[in-house]
Amino acid sequence: MAAPRRPRLQLPLPLLPLLLLLLPAPSEGLGHSAELAFAVEPSDDVAVPGQPVVLGCRVEGTPPVRITWRKNGVELSESTHSTLLANGSLMIRHFRLELRDSPSDEGDYECVAQNRFGLVVSRKARIQAATMSDFHVHPQATVGEEGGVARFQCQIHGLPKPLITWEKNRVPIDTDNERYTLLPKGVLQITGLRAEDSGIFHCVASNIASVRISHGARLTVSGSGSGAYKEPAILVGPENLTLTVHQTAVLECVATGNPRPIVSWSRLDGRPIGVEGIQVLGTGNLIISDVTVQHSGIYVCAANRPGTRVRRTAQGRLVVQAPAEFVQHPQSISRPAGTTAMFTCQAQGEPPPHVTWLKNGQVVGPGGHVRLKNNNSTLTISGIGPEDEAIYQCVAENSAGSSQASARLTVLWAEGLPGPPRNVRAVTVSSTEVRVSWSEPLVNTKEIIGYVLHIRKAADPPELEYQEAVSKSTLQHLVSDLEPCTAYSFYVKAYTPRGASSASAPTLASTLGEAPAPPPLSVRVLGSSSLGLLWEPWPRLVQHEGGFKLFYRPASKASFTGPILLPGTVSSYNLSQLDPTAVYEVKLLAYNQHGDGNATVRFVSLRGASERTALSPPCDCQKEEATNQKSTTGIVIGIHIGVTCIIFCVLFLLFGQRGRVLLCKDVENQLSPPQGPRSQRDPGILALNGAGQGERGQLGRDGKCVDTKELEQLFPTAAASGQPEPRSMDPAAPALCEETQLSMLPLQGLSFLEGRTTEAKAPCTGPMAALPPQDMNPGLLADPSSVGIPSTLGPGPGRDGCHPAACPLPCSRRAPGAGLALEGIPGSVLQPPHHLSLGVRYLPPLEPQVDKFVLAETGSC
Repeated sequence: MAAPRRPRLQLPLPLLPLLLLLLPAPSEGLGHSAELAFAVEPSDDVAVPGQPVVLGCRVEGTPPVRITWRKNGVELSESTHSTLLANGSLMIRHFRLELRDSPSDEGDYECVAQNRFGLVVSRKARIQAATMSDFHVHPQATVGEEGGVARFQCQIHGLPKPLITWEKNRVPIDTDNERYTLLPKGVLQITGLRAEDSGIFHCVASNIASVRISHGARLTVSGSGSGAYKEPAILVGPENLTLTVHQTAVLECVATGNPRPIVSWSRLDGRPIGVEGIQVLGTGNLIISDVTVQHSGIYVCAANRPGTRVRRTAQGRLVVQAPAEFVQHPQSISRPAGTTAMFTCQAQGEPPPHVTWLKNGQVVGPGGHVRLKNNNSTLTISGIGPEDEAIYQCVAENSAGSSQASARLTVLWAEGLPGPPRNVRAVTVSSTEVRVSWSEPLVNTKEIIGYVLHIRKAADPPELEYQEAVSKSTLQHLVSDLEPCTAYSFYVKAYTPRGASSASAPTLASTLGEAPAPPPLSVRVLGSSSLGLLWEPWPRLVQHEGGFKLFYRPASKASFTGPILLPGTVSSYNLSQLDPTAVYEVKLLAYNQHGDGNATVRFVSLRGASERTALSPPCDCQKEEATNQKSTTGIVIGIHIGVTCIIFCVLFLLFGQRGRVLLCKDVENQLSPPQGPRSQRDPGILALNGAGQGERGQLGRDGKCVDTKELEQLFPTAAASGQPEPRSMDPAAPALCEETQLSMLPLQGLSFLEGRTTEAKAPCTGPMAALPPQDMNPGLLADPSSVGIPSTLGPGPGRDGCHPAACPLPCSRRAPGAGLALEGIPGSVLQPPHHLSLGVRYLPPLEPQVDKFVLAETGSC
């Protein structure tokens, strides 16, 4: 039968070669029936020596299909011992173990199918001989009390896993008895012991290979216990288990105590155990049927004394493994010759599977135009040709099992394509240029529309390749912008409207080397006779037998000191023992096997550093600290004196113009508490400014309100300057006479006169309001004694914020009498009746100059 013709690819227009990657893959001839795939794969099995074994295998695909078998990676030959059945299965007539004359039939078997499109290999099937070992653990004699618990255990290994049963006095135990619990791992539990339970117990293990009976173990049931209280205890807790999905997990928990404890189960991570496939066997054994990966975790068995919180716990880890299975299978594709083909497969399992790729049954590794990415889940083949047409398999494998999936790559060829360009040569022109030339293909050259030159560094992977297009009339090309002293690989393809030719044979060429560029250099003066030099290291110089050369000299001299040879990994150097009065010229250059590069030159003078050192002798830290303290004290005193002068000048100006006198009571009246309700007290103090926004006026000494218009006449400058209206302490409520009022005054509207204090001759019964703490500036006045403030100032506030002998500011109303706290001295006041103080606070303006003061008036507390 004649082989079918290959599918053709027709390109309607001349396109750049990279656009060929966008062509859709044709679907003709790629139906499921044409794919070579396994319908049945062999599975793991346990064989009995001397008995026949059949390994199943059935393949679908385009005929003719040839099927062979491999054992441990070696092809099996036809023999009388093993026969290939018509459906592709393998039958071993008499399974045998290793003998002197013949090898054992145990091993890993693979089914191999091949047709004209390629070859596929099935998953590995492990065949093992059925065996039965002797008992590793025999049951032990046990003594128990009536109503108690007895437990027997035996252990034995075998293939397949032995079935464990128990006998009492050579009679199989009645499994319908609820007091008898048989666990699959070879454990017998007897609860609620009775006298008739006494006897001799045997463990019986059986599989297709053999039957084994353990030693006998006697159970003796004594009389009933005393009934005394016994703490709950766990005799046997759960063991660590590693299972495969769909198996059954048995977590044992045997607890004793009086009263009988209640056994419960939970997961250490707090997740619910669930109910599906979960059951409790006996008095506390947890059985999980058909386990999944989600069942993995640490399980906790708890024995609780009824009605109390007394409990005992034991825990065991369950690990569930899952064989590899595919989430995404690779898909068969068709691609034009010269383009890129990509296969992707994703597998999951527990533990995570390892992925390998096969090409027609042979392992594919990265290299050349083949690369693997994303943990081998993606196979990419660039520049495909006829040799890449094959069946590719993704094999995922872990400790729980393996799985495979296959896909076919079809390379499309158009008829009449030119052959590969010939005689490709690369000649080095300079350190950054190579000239590549070639000859026309031998056949089908009339339809050539151009050439494409493929370029990459010889040490780079194929994915870093780049291309440059060349006219069809030009059979050479100058490749520029290359790196010096570097090897490059070049090959050429010819393009026609039908597609691209196959690639020419690659050729190699290396660019010439060149001396390094000038290194960037910075110089700094470290001292009167030392310099520090800094530059960037060039590790690549070490690869080319290079480094740095350093020269230096005083500018007045003709010869340099040097060269000082430094490796390419060094990035700094210090010059010392230099002439402090000289100007130095420093020169740094890089060199390699091709010579010295251009130098970087810097000039630096040490004269400035020498003069600064002479003018700045070592400081006496103690003397300097004392000087600083004296200087700071002088500044503070000066500020206090200046502010005090301003305070008394403002006082004189304001009260002199108003012509009013503030009277205070004598000391005796001051110490007595004020009489009458607060509303009847004489305010005793004139408000200096109008009320806040929305206020009509302020109460004066005679109980009348002062009109704001009068204040505007008193301070015309402030009103004319457009300053905002002063605000009361509580903007939401009407201002009261007893609240502290603020006035914003520009300096240019004030005249500074000699300050004075007024002796009090009348009771000072007006209320007092303090400035809020947030409005205080503690840095303005720090020492009242330094600015001439009377000695009647209190030393400071007490624990509650108020001085015990005076009415401080900004405390709440407490003591009788009137006083005003100087801002910056919280809790310090002037004692009436001798003095009246007016608080003045400096507000820092937005501009550098000082232009406003804030005045605060207070009454009594």
